[in-house]
Amino acid sequence: MLILRSLVFNIFYFGFTILCLICLIWLLVTPRLYVMAWVRWYLRVIYRMEKLLLGLDYRVVGQENMPPYPFLIAAKHQSLWETMKLHLIFDDPAVILKRELTRVPIWGWFAAKSKMIAVDRGRGGKAIASMIEGGRETVADGRPIVIFPQGTRVGPDSYKPYKVGIFALYEALELPVLPMALNSGVFWQRRAFRKYPGTITVELLPPIQPGLDRETFLHQLEETLETASKRLVEQARREIAGSSR
Repeated sequence: MLILRSLVFNIFYFGFTILCLICLIWLLVTPRLYVMAWVRWYLRVIYRMEKLLLGLDYRVVGQENMPPYPFLIAAKHQSLWETMKLHLIFDDPAVILKRELTRVPIWGWFAAKSKMIAVDRGRGGKAIASMIEGGRETVADGRPIVIFPQGTRVGPDSYKPYKVGIFALYEALELPVLPMALNSGVFWQRRAFRKYPGTITVELLPPIQPGLDRETFLHQLEETLETASKRLVEQARREIAGSSR
């Protein structure tokens, strides 16, 4: 049953996404406002189908920790799932992503139109400078910025060091950083065909205020995010084990 439900969802997800991109390509010549309205509609449809076909839901806790806009969001990145919920949890966020993604036909054009912050990670210091420049433009619009501090998807049982980019933004923009922990990788594993039913938890933790030095900031961010995410992962696994008895 799990395999069948995952198969039906995967067929729907890829088919619906391709259909939307092709049929709605004309939106690229309209104001950004209309593009973002379509993006939110598309993501809400995907969410409803996750609930219907996979039995997969989510909850957000700690919303009282969200500071006034604009601010930085340091999000754990365990799977594709959370990238499709950022625009449902936050108001018009700008996600920092690899520049090569904006070169993907049609999808990349929509990402560029949405004013995401594209970074060429192979350019070292110039990449950080361009990220800060894009960040300043985003802040001027009053929008929050999402960055995955480890730079890539990292499964719940894996570890990658936190990169300096998050500190560069924190220092240059002088904004609070909202750590976002989650356990999506338990239910929606990286590059895995099967998606598991249950409830993913996204936890917004107390923000880190501006003014810390690099070592203190990175240590506090990593300890906060890793500790909370491990707790959420263990909680999810206990729930799955209990439901399978």
